[in-house]
Amino acid sequence: MATQHKVGGEVDAFCTRCRLTLAHTILAMVGTKIARVRCNTCNGDHAFRSAPGTTDKPSPAARASGGSTSGTKTSRARATAEEKIIISFEEQLAGKDIANAPRYSPKDTYKPDQVIQHPTFGLGLVTAVRGDKVDITFKSETKTLVHGRGGAPAEKPAFSPPSAKATGPADKPLSETTEEAASPPGNPAEG
Repeated sequence: MATQHKVGGEVDAFCTRCRLTLAHTILAMVGTKIARVRCNTCNGDHAFRSAPGTTDKPSPAARASGGSTSGTKTSRARATAEEKIIISFEEQLAGKDIANAPRYSPKDTYKPDQVIQHPTFGLGLVTAVRGDKVDITFKSETKTLVHGRGGAPAEKPAFSPPSAKATGPADKPLSETTEEAASPPGNPAEG
């Protein structure tokens, strides 16, 4: 029978500072699992690490026998749920039109199960679309890239060089003809 732990109780755990299995005070629990502990020797707080050789998982023998009296039907369901089916990248691409895969561009939009050709990562399969982001699975990893950023390219502002104004030395006033040319029309400089 498993012992019931509670916050404030004691448990043997591996101390990360002392590097030994020592008595610890339980600081926090998540459900029935111990989350944080304080070493009673060095007063260091850390995540709970069970003592080496102990585990809260059922042993393989307990799993094989069903571990509970609820029946063999539930243990079979657990066994099939624990089995993971891994599909290779090549199997995912089987039956897809790889030869006509479009080249990736952030301006284009993509949909799930579409095959694309990326210039850096190679052949990829679109697995998820979220707004302007798309998850693409490549042979080595899954990347999140942007898409649908097309539209008209933003116009660059036209370059206009500064106009050459007739200026004299800083210590001399401008001549009267230069002042009239510098003042806008309709606003006389005299007043």
